[in-house]
Amino acid sequence: MSEEAIKLGGKKKSTFMDKVKELLPEGGNLNLCLTCGACSSGCPATGLEGMDPRKFLRMAALGMDEEITTSPWVWMCTMCQRCIYVCPMKIDIPQLVYNARAAWPREKRPKGILGSCDMALRNESGSAMGTSPDDFRFVVEDVLEEYREAQPEFAEMQAPIDKQGAEFFLNQNSREPVTEPDELVPLWKILHLAGIDWTYGSKGWGGENYCMFLADDDAWKHLATNTVQHADELGCKVYLNTE
Repeated sequence: MSEEAIKLGGKKKSTFMDKVKELLPEGGNLNLCLTCGACSSGCPATGLEGMDPRKFLRMAALGMDEEITTSPWVWMCTMCQRCIYVCPMKIDIPQLVYNARAAWPREKRPKGILGSCDMALRNESGSAMGTSPDDFRFVVEDVLEEYREAQPEFAEMQAPIDKQGAEFFLNQNSREPVTEPDELVPLWKILHLAGIDWTYGSKGWGGENYCMFLADDDAWKHLATNTVQHADELGCKVYLNTE
């Protein structure tokens, strides 16, 4: 009686991890894990939802696609890249996390991040608070006038908007003009005392890019392009991201 031989090998099923490796230079070193745990020891999200970077990577390597592309842990990762810095093999776990986020249906991604991204797309400010260019200008000019009068030593302080030819183009956390306008001033004072030639832009001044954290590449690109194009139009040499 003959028995059919067991066949080993053959074409391996494409997995989520394989797809991510194709996107990264040298595959992001995703197949070099030593399971040493250095990534998990310094990760601020370790232990949340019973997950950590090492476990996440091992699950990806084992082809547990459904588990890693539906785990809420990916939204708890801060993308700080500390895991890469401490990893002896320099494995790009944050890119794996980013692409796991992108696998979620957009409408099911965290509402706070989603809402902030969509709000920033609604106006040329790029403000996650929805602050228009005109409203931003009003707040900046009003706060500047107040501090010039209250503190004579800063009577010459400037907070320019759309200054042509300024060396530095600054952005701004979009929450501060709305909820904490006085928090704008310390940075202005530093720039004034240092003699820095700078400007805000009326367009693209919103400093956060929640669309990046949402893993929405098209929206992320739109916001970044809007800012850089306006900086170029003003002839600025350096884009200074304060966030």
